[in-house]
Order: sequence, then structure tokens, then C-alpha cells
Amino acid sequence: MSQQVLKRLSDALDAAEENGTYKHLKSLKTAIGPDVSIEGVGDVLLFCSNDYLGFANNTDVVSAARSALDHYGASTASVRFICGTQDIHETLEQDIANLHGTEAALTYSSCWAANTGLFSAICAPGDVILSDELNHASLIDGIRVAGKEVTKTVYKHSDMADLRAKLEAHKEAPGRIIVTDGVFSMEGDIAPLDQLVALAKEYDALIVLDDSHGLGVVGETGLGVAEHYGVLDQIDIFTGTLGKALGAGTGGFIAGPKAVRETLIQKSRPHLFSNALPPSVAAAGSASIKLLKENPERVKELQEKATWFRNRLNALGLNPLEGESAIVPVILGETSTAIRVAGEMLDAGIFVTGFGFPVVPEGEARVRFQVSYLHTKENLEKAAQTLANIIN
Repeated sequence: MSQQVLKRLSDALDAAEENGTYKHLKSLKTAIGPDVSIEGVGDVLLFCSNDYLGFANNTDVVSAARSALDHYGASTASVRFICGTQDIHETLEQDIANLHGTEAALTYSSCWAANTGLFSAICAPGDVILSDELNHASLIDGIRVAGKEVTKTVYKHSDMADLRAKLEAHKEAPGRIIVTDGVFSMEGDIAPLDQLVALAKEYDALIVLDDSHGLGVVGETGLGVAEHYGVLDQIDIFTGTLGKALGAGTGGFIAGPKAVRETLIQKSRPHLFSNALPPSVAAAGSASIKLLKENPERVKELQEKATWFRNRLNALGLNPLEGESAIVPVILGETSTAIRVAGEMLDAGIFVTGFGFPVVPEGEARVRFQVSYLHTKENLEKAAQTLANIIN
């Protein structure tokens, strides 16, 4: 057996370890919450989870998942179109559609699967896709596989003048699709959806919005960035996840016109060739949607805490990136610096992740705090002061 490939991989890993960029997994021994216990570390405050509303270990969500597990079993052991659709999946999809005000919705094994399965199914030769340069990797990969005869172009981050110029250049294309994150996960800022909608109307373009980090976080009742701008009914296709604010653990979805759902069932490869969501996940997703609708005060309190934390970091001279989400990044420079600081934070009882290249550009490595409804002001103060003590 040739060892050349394995040696190359091992050498690269050794180099990453030596220069301080190696990513070590942490083994959590407890459920996700404002604090967790890590193997070999102990109890720490958790600031790198997507559990924005505290639903991941909510008793109603867990109970719904447990009941579905007892009734439906662990899985369908099949893809949807063969024998893998249960009524609990259809209930969840109707709940997702109702939440977004769309005709229909379809679930996937993850939002990554949804985003990578969307564009190749709905695009035709000659269409043009216009993507924000800071979109999530899943959107980037999904756009790449849309087909050789589909034009792909990237506009500068949230730059409407650049987007307009590119729309004008492709105004004769049979179809134009604008693709954007709602909340940009590494920056914490939000897309200017009101301006995007205006341009889409002017150039007869369709909007695809991935609001994975906005749903449950942004907007008066947590319906995301589109609600924040008052354009919820003007977004053509939503993509998102059940694994962040909705707390169901995994699973993604696409919500939009019925024709989109039915086309995806016929043609979307990640849907055609992946098992259905476990029924426990589907039930947990519906329970989380119900909780979101019934508890808008959680959203308001989360927003207040995120704003307080961002202001506190500014007061300490730490200059977090501006934004209106629960993602609060602080730029530190080199990848090794971000990973070192995250390690020192962990030693001080704060679990936050350092991000560097290739997740973010060289020289823009950062620690990214994610605020949860379950965090107390004392938790937030400790996190802010600990970072200040380390880097000042």
C-alpha cells in the first residue's frame, strides 16, 4: 500500500500543530446550555453555541423528540421518495411554510444539503446567479454545482452599487437569482434586504435568503432579517436550519413556492439520495417553532443581551464588529493568535472559538462570541472582562 498520501496528510497536520493553527475537538459531557462540562477541562461558560433561544435542551422540545422516538422509532431507514416520508415530516414542513408565509417547504438532512441541492435543481441554461462575496460556504458550493451553462458572479459584500451593475450586465439573461445570507456568520452583520428587494423588483430577479443565523434572533418576533426590514412577504425562497435557534439538533429546509418544493422532490440530489430526518428531529423542530411563536419575549431579551454585550466590549476597547445579530466577533489578526487567545479564554472558564484561515481571510482571524437567551448579565460581563484581561 502506498503511504504517499497519508504521509502528506500527516506532515500537514504536524505543521498545523507546530504553527498553532491545529483545531482540537472538545468533548462535552453535558447537554448544551449557558454552561457545559468539557472532558479534561471542567465546567465553563459556553459562548460558541448556536443555541440562541435556549431550545436545545428545552423540556418541551426534548419531550416532543422522545415521544416521536417512542412512536415512530429511530429512523425511516430510507430516502423520502421510496418509503421515507412520515406524517410527522409533512407536519414539520407545513409548520415551516406557515412560519415563513410561503406556499410550501421541504426538509433536508442539513442546511448544507439544502443549499447544495437547490441551485442545480431550479436553474436553467443561461440563468445568472449573483452571490454576496461573504455568503456561507454551503451556498458557495451549491452555486458551483449549478451547471456549466449557468453564469455565476459574485458581488462585493452588501454593495448594492456593485450588485446593480452586475444585474444590468445580465439583464438579458432568462433568469436572475440573487443569493445572500441574512446574518453573515463570521461577521455578525445583516444583509440590506430592503435594498435587495428593490433591486430584485427592478431587474425581475428572484431572491434566495439563507437566514440560518437570523431566524429566532432578528426581527420583532424572531422571524429573521426579512421581518426586520418588513419584507417577509417579498422573499422568494428561504433556506435555513433546525439546528441553531430552533434547537432541534440537525436538519435544514427550503421554503418557498409549491413549484420549487415539487421541483426539488424530483431533481434535488441531496434530497433524492439522503434518508429522511429522524422523526425525533422532525417533532423537535415543530415543538421549537411552536415555542418561538408563543415566546417572542425570548427574542427581545436575546436582542437586548447581544446589544449590551457588544456595547460592553466597546467600552473595554475591544472593538467588536458592528452588527444587529447575536454573533459578536472580535478581530485579533493572525490565526495562531486567535487560537491561542481562545485557549487562554478556555483556561479562564470561557469556551469561545478562534477562527482563522481558510474560514476567514488571512490576517482577519477572530474569536466569535455567540450570545444566548440563557446567558445572564454576569456571564456576559465575565466573558468581556476575561477577553480584555488577555489581550490588553
